Amino acid sequence: MIHRTGGPEVLETVEVPVPVPGPGEVLVRAAAIGVGWPDVLIRTGVYKWMPSLPASPGSDMSGVIAKIGAGVEGFAVGDKVLVTARDLKQRGGCYTEYLVVPAAVPYRLPAETDLDAAACLPNYQVAWAMLQESAGPRKPASIFIAGAAGGVGNAAVQLARHAGMVVIGSVSSPAKADFARQQGAHHVINYRTESPLQRVLDITEGRGVDLVLDHVGGPGLIDCLKMLASWGCVVSYNAMAGVPEANVFAEMRALLAKSLTLRCFSMHSYDGDPPRRRRFMTDVIGLLAGGAIRPAIGLTLPLTEVAEAHRRIEQSVVLGKILLKP
Repeated sequence: MIHRTGGPEVLETVEVPVPVPGPGEVLVRAAAIGVGWPDVLIRTGVYKWMPSLPASPGSDMSGVIAKIGAGVEGFAVGDKVLVTARDLKQRGGCYTEYLVVPAAVPYRLPAETDLDAAACLPNYQVAWAMLQESAGPRKPASIFIAGAAGGVGNAAVQLARHAGMVVIGSVSSPAKADFARQQGAHHVINYRTESPLQRVLDITEGRGVDLVLDHVGGPGLIDCLKMLASWGCVVSYNAMAGVPEANVFAEMRALLAKSLTLRCFSMHSYDGDPPRRRRFMTDVIGLLAGGAIRPAIGLTLPLTEVAEAHRRIEQSVVLGKILLKP
């Protein structure tokens, strides 16, 4: 729990009674809990959809149904499920051994599902939604993914490769380059030693790519526009480096002959359309079951070491998803 916002030290382990599901609710016993940037944003108090304090920052968990409330049909004790706070009334709540949720919230998982892998799927939900919703009038055949070794980035690499795209990614180190290639990237660019814009144009023989997924923003966003092919689209789903100082509209007008698109994306755009959001998760659950995706788990820690998990994610030193085990 956090009772105040701040650094990792504000995360406190507390003991509370196991909750009891009421009518229409189920009790989920956690098996694996994902750690991601939304958790850090909640902990630091800058999340736009901040829950009221005290709060548990966790956003995702996989587990099994431990108890069923009155009137619930379609679940049995022992069923494997995935819970994401995107389907709850408020964000957070998943850094816990047990969680009561409405019966409409959990995603049923096939019996053979690896629950550690399932806890990684919310990143794939984000990546899949961007790939499905953000293309222009033509199906993209090529993609540039900034931060291809990151949580959403490596999920996007796998999904774009599955969709038949030529995948180009950027990373910050040789170790991350090797990791991105293992996830399926055809070409990897170290942005510390190379120009992503120039390398993308070289790789595509000047044509550019059809789709860019960018979470960095800042001055690099303009280069993302410049590396697009005709009818291409840049999807900005975060802005870790802030907003560009350049006039973005003027830059797009300078590239008018290409009819480009810049889309600002957030999963919160589906807050008013839960069935569509759930469809994306159902899709990636199917891809996991069919072996089309292979979530990479970089570090597993006990739930009591959640502060260390937050330190690691802020240091960006772990390749793959960080999981907590209750």
